Amino acid sequence: MRRENRILTSHGGNLPRPRDLDELIAQGDREAVDARLPGAVAEVVARQIECGIDTVNDGEYVKAANMAGYSGYIHARVTGWETLPIDPSVPPKREYVAARDKADFPGTYASGLWLSGSGGPVRPGFATPGAVPKMPTSARVCTSPITYVGQDAIAADIAAMKTAVEGKEVDGFIAALGPLSLGAGARNEHYASEGEYMFAVAEALREEYRAVTDAGLVLQIDEPEFATTWQFHPSWTVEELRRYLEFAVEVINHSIDGLPAEQIRMHTCWGSGHRPHTHDIGLEHIADLLIKVNTQAYAIESGNVRHAHEWRVWEDVKLPEGKILVPGVVSHATDLVEHPELVAERLTNFASVVGKENLQAGTDCGIGSRVGHEEIVWAKLAALSEGAAIAGRRLWAA
Repeated sequence: MRRENRILTSHGGNLPRPRDLDELIAQGDREAVDARLPGAVAEVVARQIECGIDTVNDGEYVKAANMAGYSGYIHARVTGWETLPIDPSVPPKREYVAARDKADFPGTYASGLWLSGSGGPVRPGFATPGAVPKMPTSARVCTSPITYVGQDAIAADIAAMKTAVEGKEVDGFIAALGPLSLGAGARNEHYASEGEYMFAVAEALREEYRAVTDAGLVLQIDEPEFATTWQFHPSWTVEELRRYLEFAVEVINHSIDGLPAEQIRMHTCWGSGHRPHTHDIGLEHIADLLIKVNTQAYAIESGNVRHAHEWRVWEDVKLPEGKILVPGVVSHATDLVEHPELVAERLTNFASVVGKENLQAGTDCGIGSRVGHEEIVWAKLAALSEGAAIAGRRLWAA
């Protein structure tokens, strides 16, 4: 999409679903869900356009429609893993996403409150106060060659998205899980090494990625593990994390090898959980590695109270020429709707360090299931658009 002296807008991916679609999903009527999805995608695209969003998506409805959530949808599209009982005599490959925070906030984690939604009332599907999460008794293990089998599924996603944006003055994007988020947490018992295993994961996902870019759509690689891995390994030093992330960059770049970088952006964040986040790794430790990923754009959580100050990191870490930063200037971590002037202020700060031509406006993460009511989601996206317009007028008038 042409810029025309303004800051373009997008978002993290997840958006509220129509109630009737949720009812069909709850009923487990796969045929009815598939029949409803194209219309639902058209509706959510129209709603994004009403809010002033320039690069729109399908609301990630397919992930919910597969009844598998943010990451589970891909398991129906890639084979090679089995779900096996956990052997208590084998040490876990890693801890979970809040391992460092848990040590400092034992009462919070014992209460189960950290599993609740990010703002407002406790969401359906999350823990209620006093609930204690159950420890898993099984885990995914790679036991055979990893193979992509989701050609029909991604073709349907693409068809619905292209139909919904046809004739509209917007770009369409599809969010797909990254190779770290798919493979890094599972134990490998098939390939000769972890490196061989992760490169096989990357090659399998490349088939899905290629389908998106071949269709002329923008591919968003969802890779929160680039930032959250620090929590998974509480014994690591920063140097150990950086060595791992050097490997992670190789894996991600392998997954997009041969694909057009100008159609790809990578999203990373520190996880959407409602928890203290006091041990999130600082952006200053990973930003220089992030920009080694061969995508044109980098969408980074930047709007919540733990990370809003990190725009200054880009004073020292220089964005490569021709690259685009898509900071989250609207947060999923609160039901408060950001004032457009705050959005404009945040964007102006980023423009001062990366340049207005290298900047787009985004959200921290997908906000569809992370704020209290869908009305708040649409208000946040409208505020995002209004704030970007304010910032654009000021920046191009300067």
